[in-house]
Amino acid sequence: MITLTPHDQALLDGRHGSAAALAMRILVRCASVMGARQLVDIESAHIDGCLYHGQTSLDFVERLVAGGGKVVVPTTLNVGSVDLIHPELFRGEATLRRDAERLMQAHLELGCESTFTCAPYQLKHRPRLGQQIAWAESNAIVFANSVLGARTNRYGDFIDLCAALTGRAPYCGLHLPENRLGQCLFQVADFPADPDGRDIWYAALGLWVGRHAGTLIPVIEGLPADTREDELKALGAAAASSGAIALFHAVGLTPEAPTLRAAFGDAPPRQTLNVSAADLRAMRDSLNQARPGDTLAAVSVGTPHFSLEECGRLESLLARQPAPLAVDFYVNTSRYILWELESSGLAARLRQAGVEFVTDTCTYLTPIMRNTRGVVMTNSGKWAHYAPANIGVQVAYGSLRDCVLSARLGKVIFDGQ
Repeated sequence: MITLTPHDQALLDGRHGSAAALAMRILVRCASVMGARQLVDIESAHIDGCLYHGQTSLDFVERLVAGGGKVVVPTTLNVGSVDLIHPELFRGEATLRRDAERLMQAHLELGCESTFTCAPYQLKHRPRLGQQIAWAESNAIVFANSVLGARTNRYGDFIDLCAALTGRAPYCGLHLPENRLGQCLFQVADFPADPDGRDIWYAALGLWVGRHAGTLIPVIEGLPADTREDELKALGAAAASSGAIALFHAVGLTPEAPTLRAAFGDAPPRQTLNVSAADLRAMRDSLNQARPGDTLAAVSVGTPHFSLEECGRLESLLARQPAPLAVDFYVNTSRYILWELESSGLAARLRQAGVEFVTDTCTYLTPIMRNTRGVVMTNSGKWAHYAPANIGVQVAYGSLRDCVLSARLGKVIFDGQ
């Protein structure tokens, strides 16, 4: 039995409009299924449902719009199916474009922010340690929980928007502090230290952890002390893609794991697994469908969306060998990051070097790339995991340095060789 506040009941009774009443009915039913005894106030939401998957998603949001629905907390939007900033990039059917654009617009009519990014944590305002939120999109969830220490469950389409319209979420799971302690220890040995080539290994580790953690919360010990936020982003995104990871702890790096003992709350791990360099190589090989020297069709990076720092690293790598790129080189990023790049002049320099920016969506989700016949290279574990089934490409899986070197030559290069 769920205990409702007077405000919850007022929402349920329709005193705040039909859209809010529908959202609360769905929320209460979901809370019951999840075993929650009450709801909790949230301070922000991130919505995954603006990516068009068919008429049902549009019908649901249109009903909320027609019922006068408005979000009551700051609410960001995940990627859609169309790049509204660069509409000329879209290569799909006209009906898909029309419905996808309408779905994105309908979310704006509900009061959501026009962010259209899978990396809302890169925006100016992002969740604080201990803050209760209701976020969807797998990489955003795991980043918010793990790297920021905010508290959210894995919310999916529709329930995320219901939370945004009511400002409430089921108080269970990772919203509760006692459910956030580590359960399984991953001890990493001999993690690669080369700063130019190690990004691929964070993603490979994430994929390995995701496949082996099951339903347990992983604690990772042995990562370099100078691990960057973007590297933790890559790790979490890959872990959420290959498994059901919504929270991981990295000892000495993430806020709820200053020590191994703190990560587990003084309890022993239920399971301990050792991760070797050979394990990481095997994981990388499992997603790699290319061999050195294979002809390259394109490069796509920025899944999750590239940050300012990653764009700076890309410029540095491009500057080392200032030769023309032989293939298309796509950088998926957010409007916010692109605006920052435009202001600093970095966007112009990267375009001059041959980079093409994609905003509001991602190349593994929607028809954008001009050439997908052959091998497409990426440094993203998430892109490598999903792209073959989504858009029918063969994947070359290498570091950002490998992506740049390969794009220069028009053929696959691994490990800078």
